[in-house]
Amino acid sequence: MTAAPGALGAKPYPTLDYDAWARSVPRDDLWAQVRRTVRGKPISEDQLRLIVETIVARLQLEPSDTLLDLACGNGALASLLFPSCGAYLGSDKSAYLISVARARFEDRPRRRFITAGAAEHVQSEAEPERFTKALCYGSFAYFSEDEAATVLKALHARFPAVRRVFIGNLPDRDRAGAFYADRVPSAAELADPSSQIGIWRSRDAFRRLAAATGWRAEITVMPPDFFAAHYRYDALLTRAEATRE
Repeated sequence: MTAAPGALGAKPYPTLDYDAWARSVPRDDLWAQVRRTVRGKPISEDQLRLIVETIVARLQLEPSDTLLDLACGNGALASLLFPSCGAYLGSDKSAYLISVARARFEDRPRRRFITAGAAEHVQSEAEPERFTKALCYGSFAYFSEDEAATVLKALHARFPAVRRVFIGNLPDRDRAGAFYADRVPSAAELADPSSQIGIWRSRDAFRRLAAATGWRAEITVMPPDFFAAHYRYDALLTRAEATRE
């Protein structure tokens, strides 16, 4: 979605209004709402299975875990993780998407959804000690630099039992050319969280962000047949102090 030509503050590249986009597609088109599509079509069951298997394996999810899911969208992906964890809380800044998640997937008290931005949630969560694993899939690039740092710092400081954080589907600054085949994006676009893809961070830049907030980042990529493997990567965060023990 892009600002109208000539509009005040319009940017010279496509931008995304996350909530407005979700409201613009049918309420039952769950994957389109969260833009988990390829050329406008929902990703295949095989691709979804690969995402779920990767999250479960990287987080080492177990029935004893309580999972915190930041920027969870409409809960469609989260619902596929429910069999692998004991309890779940997802948050998203879009009240509309949370209303979809609650209607379709909420099962209180074990599976809950709340309306809150990621930074807001991690700083205000009343019971942070109950969470054992954390996830942010496909949304971290839409956090501003300040919000990204705030989220990682608060997870480290306020959630003592969280030892593994999986941040998935990050756009790689060094691989932007593999995505933008028809044009060369500006540096401003690649650094703008409101752009269509969000902020493109190199793997080294992400490692530096993690280190500055108390985490060690292990970077991995999906298999070559994954639809976004050519320009995205995943990051598993573990507590930096744990690696020195």
